Amino acid sequence: MNIHSTSENMPPIPVPLDPGFRPVVLENRRIENAARHSKNAQTLHIALERADGVVVRRSLRIPGSEGRKDPDMFRYVERQVKSLLWIHGGTRLSLSGPSRLCGDLQSVFSCGGERAADVIRMQTVYEQPFEVNRVLESDLPPARTLSLSQGGHLDGCRIGFDLGASDYKLAAVKEGEPVFTTEIPWDPGRESNPEYHIERIRAGLKLAAQHLPRVDAIGGSAAGAYVANRVKVASLFRAVPPDDFQRRVEPLFLNLQKEWGVPLEVMNDGEVTALAGAMSLGCAPLLGIAMGSSEAAGFVNGECRFTGNYHELAYVPVDLSAEAAQEPIARDLGCGAQYFSQQAVARLAPRTGLHFPGEMPLPERLRAVQVLADKADPDALRIFESIGVCLGYSLPLYRDYLDFEHVLLLGRVLSGAGGETILETARSVLDRVFGDSRHSITLHVPDERFRRVGQAVAAASLPALKSI
Repeated sequence: MNIHSTSENMPPIPVPLDPGFRPVVLENRRIENAARHSKNAQTLHIALERADGVVVRRSLRIPGSEGRKDPDMFRYVERQVKSLLWIHGGTRLSLSGPSRLCGDLQSVFSCGGERAADVIRMQTVYEQPFEVNRVLESDLPPARTLSLSQGGHLDGCRIGFDLGASDYKLAAVKEGEPVFTTEIPWDPGRESNPEYHIERIRAGLKLAAQHLPRVDAIGGSAAGAYVANRVKVASLFRAVPPDDFQRRVEPLFLNLQKEWGVPLEVMNDGEVTALAGAMSLGCAPLLGIAMGSSEAAGFVNGECRFTGNYHELAYVPVDLSAEAAQEPIARDLGCGAQYFSQQAVARLAPRTGLHFPGEMPLPERLRAVQVLADKADPDALRIFESIGVCLGYSLPLYRDYLDFEHVLLLGRVLSGAGGETILETARSVLDRVFGDSRHSITLHVPDERFRRVGQAVAAASLPALKSI
C-alpha cells in the first residue's frame, strides 16, 4: 500500500490550503491497529540514551509483511525514531527486533546516511559520538527519567531577556513585578560579525538595568541548544563563521556572567515558554509552543519540573505527504517548523494569490497577512485556519511522546484575529477527530502583552540568588 496516495488515508478534516497534508498521527494509529489484527506482527524495541543517563524506551508493533520489505512500515519506524531524537535527545540508540529493519535503521541514522543532519546535531549538542547498536531485548537499558527544578525565582531585582529572530525582548523585574519591558528590533541571522550580537545583548542588559536599583540576577531565553550556559547550536548565530562562533559565541553568556558578577542562566526559548505557562496558569503537566520564526517548544511535568529533554518540535515530522514542505537544513520533509511558524505563513500565502517581494523578511510578511486577517479578509484567515488544522492533528502526536494535559500557545503568529482562528480551528479538530482526547488536551493562550514579552519575564526567574 502507498500511504501517499490511498484515499483511506485522507484526513477527515482536510487542510484548506494544503489538501495533500497527511497527519503522521493518523498513519501511526492505522499501522498500530493493523498490527493488533496481524497474525505475524513483529516488535521493534527501542532505547535512546543521553549522556546524563536518561533512557527513553519505546516498543513498536509492526504488521507482518510475509518476508517482503515494506517501505511504508520502514517509514513508520524511521519517523518515530527521528521524533524520539528531536523530542528526547540522545546519542546511543539500541535496537532489538527484526534484523533487516535494525540494519536499515543503522544505515539511515549514520553520518553517511539519509538522517546524517539529525545525527550530527545530536553529536554537536551532547558532545558524544552517535551510535546505533543491535542488541538482545534483555540487554536494553531500563527506562530512566529526570525531574529538574529550575526557574520560578521571583525574589530580588532581575533582568530577563528573550533573543528572537526579529526582536530582542527585555524585562526588568523587581520582587516578581515587571517594572520595565521593551522589544528591540534586530536581524541577527544575517550578521556574520559576532561583535554585532555581543554588543547589542550588552546594550539591552544595560538598558534594563537602568530601571532597577541594582541587578541581582539575569536570565535568558533563546532559540537553540545551551549546555551549562554555553551556546552549542543557535540559528541566531548561523551567519557567524565556525572559528568565530567557537571563540566568541560559545562562551558569550559565560563572559557576560563574569562581567555582571551575578547569577546568569540561559535556556532554550521553548523551555522558557513552558516555564512561563506553568508560572502564569498554575497548571501542569504542560507543553509550551511558541510560534515565531520557528516552532519552539518546552515541557514541564506534573511536578512543574523540567525533564532535560531536547524538545525541538521544529524538526519532528507531522506530515507524511510526498509533497510535504521541505525543512531546508536537513532537507527532510514535513517537519513542524514549516507548519507552525512565520515560515508557514509565508509558505501558504501564495496559495491564496498573495505574493511578496523576494527580499521581504518573514516578520514583515507575517504582519502584512495579519493586517488582512484583522480586517476579516477570507484568504488571510484561510492561512491561519490551515495552520490550525495542522496543529489540531499534531498535538495528539506530540502527546504520544510527552504526557501533557495543557498546552500554552504563544508567539507572533498567534497574535490578532489570525491567532484566534488558529486556536478555534485546532480545538475543533481535536473535538471532531480525536473525540475523548479533546478533554485531555486543554489549550491556553496568554493575553496579547504576555504573548510578546512573557518569555523575557519568565526568563528573569531562572537563576536562584546565590553566590557564584
